[in-house]
Amino acid sequence: MCQPQCRRVVVKISGEALMGDQEFGISPDMIRFVAEEVRSIVELGVQTAIVVGGGNIFRGIAASSYGMDRTAADHMGMLATIINSIALQDALEKQGIQTRVQTAIAVHQVAEPYILRRAIRHLEKGRVVIFAAGTGNPYFTTDTAAVLRGQEVHAEMLLKATKVDGLYDADPMTHPDAVLLKRVSYMEVLERQLKVMDMTAISLAMDNDLPLAVFRLKKKGNIRRVVCGEDVGTRITT
Repeated sequence: MCQPQCRRVVVKISGEALMGDQEFGISPDMIRFVAEEVRSIVELGVQTAIVVGGGNIFRGIAASSYGMDRTAADHMGMLATIINSIALQDALEKQGIQTRVQTAIAVHQVAEPYILRRAIRHLEKGRVVIFAAGTGNPYFTTDTAAVLRGQEVHAEMLLKATKVDGLYDADPMTHPDAVLLKRVSYMEVLERQLKVMDMTAISLAMDNDLPLAVFRLKKKGNIRRVVCGEDVGTRITT
């Protein structure tokens, strides 16, 4: 068994990751896979929080681009993240992992409100906490929410699970010769406009010195490898 390098982490999972090979919605196979990957680090004793996006159901930025009011569109995106969070909670509990969903907007019948001290207490008791509805404010992405929650719960690292192997110097989907960057600074990400997270999230991580790990989600065992300090994906630090 490996020795975890972090006591507490936040894992950021995009909504698109939950689609699997589908074009929309939640793939049962993919959400089961994610739950198994999260279980692999919980079993190591790592206190784990998750922030999940909503792009598999609704993207506020995309909707605002064709005329919808941005605030209304972002509120719809927040609701999409709650749907994903409840689905992920169910998948985790089927793996035997006690899980709580906390939301930044009030939906008392289906989830707890976000209360920092309660969230930390859940983590200390070994429960996974899923933070839903982003920051609760329009114009802020779930990436920014992940960094914010990471700071609030005193996480030692933010794990950004993506569909590529890490951070590249160009989009690997359109540039076959793109080079994988193993180590990079926050400032370099900002200066080169590297599209790993939005600039607000990167700036917030930089200001508070929160290390980021970017890696491929679909490769089995990657979350565990990152937590155990193996050379996987890209590390973004000072």
